[in-house]
Amino acid sequence: MKQRNYLKALSLAVCMICLTSFSFETFAQKIKWNKVKVLVYTRNGKGYVHDNIASSVAAIQALGKQNGFAVDSSSDASKFTEDNLKQYDLLIFSNTNNDVFDTDAQRVALMRYIQAGGNFLGIHSASGTERKWRWFKDMLGGTFFWHEPGQSFSVKILDPKNPSLAHLPATWNREKDEFYFVKEMVVNLNVLAVNDHTTIQKPAGKALDTFGTIFPSVWWHEYDGGRAFYTSIGHEKTDYEKEDLRKHLLGAIEWAIGPQKPRNYSKAYATSPQDEVRRK
Repeated sequence: MKQRNYLKALSLAVCMICLTSFSFETFAQKIKWNKVKVLVYTRNGKGYVHDNIASSVAAIQALGKQNGFAVDSSSDASKFTEDNLKQYDLLIFSNTNNDVFDTDAQRVALMRYIQAGGNFLGIHSASGTERKWRWFKDMLGGTFFWHEPGQSFSVKILDPKNPSLAHLPATWNREKDEFYFVKEMVVNLNVLAVNDHTTIQKPAGKALDTFGTIFPSVWWHEYDGGRAFYTSIGHEKTDYEKEDLRKHLLGAIEWAIGPQKPRNYSKAYATSPQDEVRRK
């Protein structure tokens, strides 16, 4: 019976992988790394601040050096202007949390960047960012609900061809991490990996059964003109020194950027953080 329930839950998660015309097999254009520039944003609002931020920035900087792409990092919200953001192929929110902007103009700058064809990568607690802002939560794919106490658990890989996961075994055993539960999830996510709650040793008793005994942990989707990728993996600062997580992040960067193209601000329309998304 348990095995049947597990397979049913796994099937539900697989069904969330939307069929799109853009798949890994048809991803013919390789990233020209020497023409890539990313911004790693690390701002935290009032509340818990992870001690892994410096390690995550160092890891991405090392990936940039190894692969030939440029990396800027900042916790300064004033960097979010249209003129500044248009230079970046990707915005990486690395372990940001709570409110990370000072003004609505900065939020609108992010919206217009995405609408112009910009790209986003959220790492771990980025799902706890801007929890009251509907557009941001939809762009990331959901918003943080809670997590199990840090411990070991397994991650089931659903899409082994995705570059963020291609180097991993079918089951990615996390020696110590935080099993995240996310709420207000959008329905068109391409789920790439799920956490297996049956491998939690000390469950805290709040686990959601939305997907049975598993929960989505890595996904991507196209949103409001741009692309967004999220991974809940990466709580421990020592993780960012390990090859498995670094390759995971490099593949996530590659996939989030997708086919390289310049931003087209003629398609940007936001004037307020509360503007509704225009459906095509």
